[in-house]
Amino acid sequence: MSAPADDFDEFVRAYTPTLLRTAYLLTGDQHHAEDLVQSALARAHRSWHRIDESPFGYVRRTMYHLQVATWRRRRIREWLGTSPTEPLPEPDVAAAADMRITLQKALAQLTDKQRAVIVLRFYEDRSVEDTAQILRCSTGTVKSQTAKALGRLRQLMPSMAGLLEGRL
Repeated sequence: MSAPADDFDEFVRAYTPTLLRTAYLLTGDQHHAEDLVQSALARAHRSWHRIDESPFGYVRRTMYHLQVATWRRRRIREWLGTSPTEPLPEPDVAAAADMRITLQKALAQLTDKQRAVIVLRFYEDRSVEDTAQILRCSTGTVKSQTAKALGRLRQLMPSMAGLLEGRL
């Protein structure tokens, strides 16, 4: 059953914040994340009459494919800035903000593939097989990139090493 064209605006309003969060985790940059979501939504709009069942899944998969294509074309490493992209939280949640910033900096030091694997496996709670299918690589690559990424995160964030144990 195809989604009617009238529903596209409603879909964009409902899912853009979620798509932006995922895109930010993939790109590490708010502006690149916005561009990625916009490109994926533009492709979805062109194919809206053919999208069956899960338009959210279609747009999210398109985002992953666009980002992987960007990584393959661009070999220059980009780094996150030192300032958080969100306004400072209330003082009673300072520890959570510190953890978020530390994690953000640590993720920025991973390779693009490692970051994508971590986002898919742990943020979106995907299986090894799903992650491999989305990134168009073997399950062995997903497992090795996950192991390398978690090892690197343990080095970068020793205070959180206990949280990362047994996550393969």
